[in-house]
Amino acid sequence: MSILEKIKSELKKAMKSKDKNSLLIYRGILAATHNKEIELKKERLTDDEVAAVLESQAKQRRDSIIEFQKGGRADLVKKEKDELEKISKYLPSKMPDNEVEKIVKEAISKTGAKKIQDRGKVMAEVMKNKGQIDGATASRIVSQKLNK
Repeated sequence: MSILEKIKSELKKAMKSKDKNSLLIYRGILAATHNKEIELKKERLTDDEVAAVLESQAKQRRDSIIEFQKGGRADLVKKEKDELEKISKYLPSKMPDNEVEKIVKEAISKTGAKKIQDRGKVMAEVMKNKGQIDGATASRIVSQKLNK
């Protein structure tokens, strides 16, 4: 069963149980994937493309949580966290930091990077594993390794 089929199934369950919050979340996800289909001029997205849309949605929620925490809006923080939790169920699991570190070391040696100015080349190499690696984690590790 594809990611989209799972989300549509959850949408149906939310409709039957009259769970308005879940309905909004799943409809938002489906709208975002539909917009991506239109943008890419595709009939149907692959699971990797759907995962990219979901990752984008999750990032928006994480950014919103930070901003709402700064503004002291605990009610909106809770709402965004609930949405993030539902979205995260459909994201592929991320690689642990120690695995990312190995990939970063390989990318540094492969690109011959020596200084922080070479960060872009290293990140391009590292992010070839995009679905499995968290970009923020990779960026932090690359910066640490190149600043030594």
